[in-house]
Amino acid sequence: LEPITMHWKDGRGERFGNLGRLKDHLHDRALQMIFGMNGGMFTTDHGPVGLYIEDGRILHPMDRRTDGAGNFHMQPNGVFGVMEDGTAFVKTTEAMKDMRGVRYATQSGPMLIANGVINRHFTPGSRNLHIRNGVGVRADGRTVFAISRQPISFHELATWFEAHGCANALYLDGAVSQAFIPEAGLQDMDGDLGVLIAVAAGW
Repeated sequence: LEPITMHWKDGRGERFGNLGRLKDHLHDRALQMIFGMNGGMFTTDHGPVGLYIEDGRILHPMDRRTDGAGNFHMQPNGVFGVMEDGTAFVKTTEAMKDMRGVRYATQSGPMLIANGVINRHFTPGSRNLHIRNGVGVRADGRTVFAISRQPISFHELATWFEAHGCANALYLDGAVSQAFIPEAGLQDMDGDLGVLIAVAAGW
């Protein structure tokens, strides 16, 4: 399987900002991007809101506050990460104690599902609808990414991940969410985003 990687800025310190520029960057390095997605919420200057680890380096620290405003701080929030051996994980922020061996990580919130339980803050039938995306990990270790085609609620997204075998799943963002999944007819190449997640062939 091709590795999952995360990207924010290039070697000159310039932010990629969208999947189109990241795809071009990878192409220049003889890599073919076969999947891409926005990797979590971002600040007004398009930096990570919480923990961000890229290629083993902590570029932004963990945010362990539990009383902040907005979706990011809806509890529990969590971290999607990839270990040095390629193993992916989704953990609550509280459970994320040890950074050793983590090659990539992005913090977001809320957790859609934590330890097999859908987030208690979600309401079935909610009319709080947006295009939303998230990531989960199945019991067999496979990573599952999803982005909605139509505006949906948190509960609907969580239920989708539950139906696809994910005991832990994390909300990445909504409204601005974009994805590059050519086989599904999705090639969102513009926008102005923060951290990006990619899978590329040719490493």
